[in-house]
Amino acid sequence: MLEYTFSYTDLEYFILILVRVSCFVYVAPFFSMSNTPRRVRIGLSIFVTLLLYQVVPHDVLEYETLLGYFVIVMKEAVVGLLIGFAANLCSTVVSFAGHIADMEMGLSMANLMDPSTKQSSTISGIYYNYMVLLMLMISGMHRYLLKALAETYLLIPVNGAVFKSEELMAAMIGFMSDYIIIGFRICLPIFAVMIILNSVLGILAKVSPQLNMFAVGIQMKVLVGISILFLSTAMLPGAANFIYTQMKRAVVSFVETML
Repeated sequence: MLEYTFSYTDLEYFILILVRVSCFVYVAPFFSMSNTPRRVRIGLSIFVTLLLYQVVPHDVLEYETLLGYFVIVMKEAVVGLLIGFAANLCSTVVSFAGHIADMEMGLSMANLMDPSTKQSSTISGIYYNYMVLLMLMISGMHRYLLKALAETYLLIPVNGAVFKSEELMAAMIGFMSDYIIIGFRICLPIFAVMIILNSVLGILAKVSPQLNMFAVGIQMKVLVGISILFLSTAMLPGAANFIYTQMKRAVVSFVETML
């Protein structure tokens, strides 16, 4: 007969670890996709918590009332949300790049329902999102995220987070500036070709005013844009590697603001 006993201190630590892990799984890319069943998320959170519970050092929690323990729980929840949010910011760059590409090609009105987020997204955004996410999965992004979450307990133990608002704000502003640069780098081939095409159409409109460049330009933009979109697919592995590197930097910078 299997008998297993635990004290209230063990239960408190287990709940605190579960809160950080579950908040991270709820926000982190790939794990937070809306088409992922909730039972899978809950089961993964409990399984990871059981593994971390065996190795996380159990220090004495200092609190006096139930409100004090609630504050510790909220601190662990914020730590998990910030770490997952740092990684999720990088994965949304591709949707931004797809939106810019569709605006240049004239497909910004053709929106689709993204099943992963249950939000309206452009055609190129969904294409970039799934392709880059697939390459990140092949590169081991999910293993890195779980490993990074486990290593945060070495740097930020339970009830050991110190939130530095100024450094956290500086890290977020610094990353948002890189956010736009990364998005333009991904859609730069389409953006550059559309500028050249607009210049050519403008010259033709002056040379032969009798041609309806508005009707011709819409068709040419769509055809040329889709062609460049598929021709630039070979550049996506480099973009995925760049996003992977930026994801690591973002997670590290956000963790440093809580040390």
